[in-house]
Amino acid sequence: MRLSLNSCEVRSWRASDLDPLVRHANNRNIWINLRDRFPHPYTKADGQRFLRTVRGADPETAFAIGVDGEAAGGIGFVLQHDVERVSAEIGYWLGEPFWGRGITTEALAAVTDYAIDTHGLTRVFAVPFAHNAASCRVLEKAGYALEARLRRSAIKDGRIVDQLQYAFIASDRPQRENRG
Repeated sequence: MRLSLNSCEVRSWRASDLDPLVRHANNRNIWINLRDRFPHPYTKADGQRFLRTVRGADPETAFAIGVDGEAAGGIGFVLQHDVERVSAEIGYWLGEPFWGRGITTEALAAVTDYAIDTHGLTRVFAVPFAHNAASCRVLEKAGYALEARLRRSAIKDGRIVDQLQYAFIASDRPQRENRG
């Protein structure tokens, strides 16, 4: 898969992405805002295991965010099952040198549309930690709406924290095109 965007590209992970993946992912400022399955420190073995897993996945739902030809972050979604099979949870991260440039917002909007179109979804949602104001802004700029505060719903780095639930509803896409 490959989506060419203005500030980046979203594409399938490649074996050659190992070094930039490890370089950008091995950062506490990234880890602190992600689920614990994203390791810290992030080692070469972690990167090899991740690339082996995502490159063999069917359907492919995890992608590299490429900037200037290099993997600078990741974005992916988890298809839900049973009665929630029309939904997917999305998540993303971007290397710290690339923060504040609109890259994540653009990638999130494109992958949201891709997930909806490819998998017939009606809803894509994200559950960032409430203290992650930058991620909440990314979601809002990409057309996601805040649905709920999940009080004391997670533990990260030994602290009990709130999460926020954001969602993008497929039938709202015509409104996305009219945003400024």
